[in-house]
Amino acid sequence: MEALWRGFTEDKAGKAVLATMVHTWKALGPRFGPIRGDMVTIADCRAHTKARREAGIKDGTIHTELGHLRMVLLWAADHKLIATAPRIERPSKPEPKERWLTRSEVKKLIDAAEKPHMKLVMHLLLATAGRVAAVLELTWDRVDFKTRQIRLRNPDDPTKRKGRAVVPINATLMAVLTEAKEGAMSPYVVEWGGHPIKSIKKGMRLAAARAKLDGVTPHVFRHTAAVWMVESGIPMEEVAQFLGHSNPGITRRVYARFSPDYLQTASSALELDEPSDVDPTPEMEET
Repeated sequence: MEALWRGFTEDKAGKAVLATMVHTWKALGPRFGPIRGDMVTIADCRAHTKARREAGIKDGTIHTELGHLRMVLLWAADHKLIATAPRIERPSKPEPKERWLTRSEVKKLIDAAEKPHMKLVMHLLLATAGRVAAVLELTWDRVDFKTRQIRLRNPDDPTKRKGRAVVPINATLMAVLTEAKEGAMSPYVVEWGGHPIKSIKKGMRLAAARAKLDGVTPHVFRHTAAVWMVESGIPMEEVAQFLGHSNPGITRRVYARFSPDYLQTASSALELDEPSDVDPTPEMEET
């Protein structure tokens, strides 16, 4: 199995998923590395799931790990390296988290952030709906103050990354970025002491604690941005483009329920009286 994994990573060089697969193989390698790819069994999968759960790992992570294993085996079968890809059993994928922030909660978080770069990154995460990595890797040459646009995708990066769109700069973010640019000490928009920031998990956790808010992670800002747009009646195709989704169906499946018009037509069909049976003008007594 180890040779198949190595062959897959060499064949898919440049794919963003490989960065994650470095970590998933650390979890999978000890158990599956010595096993022939076509000899992996459901019992092996269940043993992996049991051991990871006992180690305190959540089902979402285990689902991803075994999903990567399945992906490699399917690739191996396509390339005739194994006769057939065995079935990989994995835990059900957890339902997506429902947490999003209200405007007052966002203001509390920004006020609670002690470091300027944390305030800046919160504004960026919300106003661009960008993924955390895209925001932390953003450089000033991709911030166009004249056209009021941000290119979240680095044109010099050959790696294919998800959800990196060209997004407009709204008035709030324009003011924040203008101030940040005046004090910039490096090419990176989000920096500390002239150096790029690699993680904001600790800063976000501290700000959430000060603001007394639960369930706040950096990714919540992207989810919040999408919910706010849909609640405001923005067309789903436009929201999908803002989020960098290549398929608007994904956006609709996750966020349609937040639309003020969601299922209104279907609901109208369940009225007790049909529209034609209801007289819109009450009878008037003769005088």
